[in-house]
Amino acid sequence: MEEHRVGLREVVIHAWSWLNYKPVYSDSDNPGMPNRRAFPEANAMWVPEEDQKRLAAYKLLQAYDNNQAAELAEAGGDLHAREKREFGDPAMFIDTVMANVLGREQTITVAGADTDSEQPTPDETMAARVQELLRNWAEAELLPMRVQQTERKAVTLGDGVYRLAWEPGKMRPVLRVHDPGFYFPILPEDGDAGDYPTRVHFAWELPADERRGIKARLRRITYELDWIRPATASGVDATGRAVRAPLPGAGPDPDQPNAEVPPPLTPGDLYYPETGAIARQYPWNDGPSYVTCYLTDATWILEDIKGNPDVDSLPLEAATFATRGDGEVLDHLDLLLDFIPVIHLPNTVPPAEEHWGQSSLAKVLQIFDELTSTDTDSARASATTGAPMIGLWGKAADSRMEVQSIQAGMLLKLGEGGGMQALDTSRNLAELRNRTHDLEDRAAKVARLPAVALGTIDPSQAPSGYAMDVSLGPLDALIASMRLARDHKYALLLKMVQRLYIGSQHPDWAGIRVQPARLVFGSYKPTDKAAVLELAATGVEKGVLSLETAVQMLTEAGFPIEDAQREIERIQARQFEKARALADATGDTKLVGDFLGVAVTEPDPADAPPPQLPPAGNEAAPAAEEDDEEGQQGNGGNE
Repeated sequence: MEEHRVGLREVVIHAWSWLNYKPVYSDSDNPGMPNRRAFPEANAMWVPEEDQKRLAAYKLLQAYDNNQAAELAEAGGDLHAREKREFGDPAMFIDTVMANVLGREQTITVAGADTDSEQPTPDETMAARVQELLRNWAEAELLPMRVQQTERKAVTLGDGVYRLAWEPGKMRPVLRVHDPGFYFPILPEDGDAGDYPTRVHFAWELPADERRGIKARLRRITYELDWIRPATASGVDATGRAVRAPLPGAGPDPDQPNAEVPPPLTPGDLYYPETGAIARQYPWNDGPSYVTCYLTDATWILEDIKGNPDVDSLPLEAATFATRGDGEVLDHLDLLLDFIPVIHLPNTVPPAEEHWGQSSLAKVLQIFDELTSTDTDSARASATTGAPMIGLWGKAADSRMEVQSIQAGMLLKLGEGGGMQALDTSRNLAELRNRTHDLEDRAAKVARLPAVALGTIDPSQAPSGYAMDVSLGPLDALIASMRLARDHKYALLLKMVQRLYIGSQHPDWAGIRVQPARLVFGSYKPTDKAAVLELAATGVEKGVLSLETAVQMLTEAGFPIEDAQREIERIQARQFEKARALADATGDTKLVGDFLGVAVTEPDPADAPPPQLPPAGNEAAPAAEEDDEEGQQGNGGNE
């Protein structure tokens, strides 16, 4: 956050100050803070002051996505806001950006898994196995749908949040998507806010239910990295509240009555009396670790919270703790992990020492407001154009006729000197339409979304493929930056999935080490499939492209090729002319069989049939000799 002082006025620049122009965003009684009437949730007692602007920004951006910005402005005091038209332009921009970021498909890849070697190394075999297991997990956990849910939050609000948890019933890690408005990380005050936090809260209010006699409550789920402490078990306190209590110790050793009694330990932990530290060897680490992740799921009745605590300082003695399905009380439950299974996904690369991303609507929000005003004016102008105002003058032939409105098919008889004139507003409507087109082009330029990406270009007027590729240059830079912000986050997500599987001792993951995995996004550019097919075929025919490169080009263009190597084998199995040329060039029938994908068995010399010699005393031999003598005599006579 930066502060700039101009005269006696203080200008504060922060991650959401681009919304300061909105009257509904700021409270006139408390400048710099969200409007209490429009954003009561952001002004809740337990919300930290530094998070109030963020929560208000989330609600305002969500209103734009749902065509409710005018409704929110009315709640902030704008009595004429409901008259404004909202036609879904922000939602269209969000959908377009999200589709381009994700590409046509998302694929989990592990380095070294896709090898063509006939005898892969042990590392390549393990990489292929981990890739297969991760893809099976993604299919069971509906990962593409979860990614769509989170990415829409990230593009719209600037941030998205994943949470992982091991589910014993399903025997796999489950992936949950959370609204970033429930996400409260405790960021270091003297460090880099971009670092991974060591304590994270998910908190939200539960409304009262008068019919069931339930009061308004506050629920908070906390993940915290802390030193490994002695083992605990589920129990109850003096009031009957479910809590976790330390296990009883083993007692003093009779042989060494003066020795220090070690605390109760979780199986596998090691206690060091000289330092009092407890260490644990996690299966994914080379050395022992001294930290673990604790989970707490607590609920408070709002009226029981005294004082003015924020989400990080709520009194645990006034809370009730949830109980997991296996009976474990979620009061500082040791998860046996040395990481927090929460992934914060920023929409953009955060500034240095910042934690939060920026919405894709941030730079164009004022243009959308101008579009809303122009659309409202166009609606009013179209009303007077379709049903124009008409003026009549002169004395009517029938003095009893008094016209209040003109309808289709109406006959008006006017006396001498009478006349009629309609107010033509069609020119104003045309200008407003041009104004709308200019604003749309301006928004697309600022958002770096060319017409070809928005789908507003006329296909009959499409330029050449090269011109289209050049026009996509700003979009290429935008998507590259947004994917950079996501790349290591999804790599971290897949690493956590592997660790949860290995830590749970799942039989399919026995003997497997954590492998570097990535979620690769597909191509987002519009392609001319016919041109790509012709280019690939010509390149292979002329010998300037390999068959592998050509198949890769077709895959990126959107052709239904599931397995590139299998596709290459199918193509080669039908290239008989090239197989004949290969046989003529090498004379190796086995090599030709490998090219065609068929097995060729060479004959064994030991199995060859013996030669058939003529039997002894055959009369054919002397006859042949006589013929030879006659031939020689004949030749001699000629000589």
